[in-house]
Amino acid sequence: MTALMVAAGGACGAVLRYGLARWLTAPGGYPLATQLANVSGSFAIGVLFVLVTLRVGSQHPVHGFLIIGLLGGFTTFSSFSLETLRLLEQGRWMIAAAYVLSSVLL
Repeated sequence: MTALMVAAGGACGAVLRYGLARWLTAPGGYPLATQLANVSGSFAIGVLFVLVTLRVGSQHPVHGFLIIGLLGGFTTFSSFSLETLRLLEQGRWMIAAAYVLSSVLL
């Protein structure tokens, strides 16, 4: 049951991230949508981890759906890495540095 909840949550999270990327574009090619997904999703994971663990425990299917699936599918280290690499390949070192530093700090 938990595996199905993780899969359902992951599908929802990936679709949400896709929608955010389609809706939000920043000038100059700055990967704002991915940064917003990663920062907000990481914050939400921290908050929900505490709330869900205190209420139902970390083995409950809702934990798998929300934290591992939904927010795991919404946040993405692979897109962060790829977008940073693309900025570097384009010679946009300052934007790449700002993106990496602000993503990690936030």
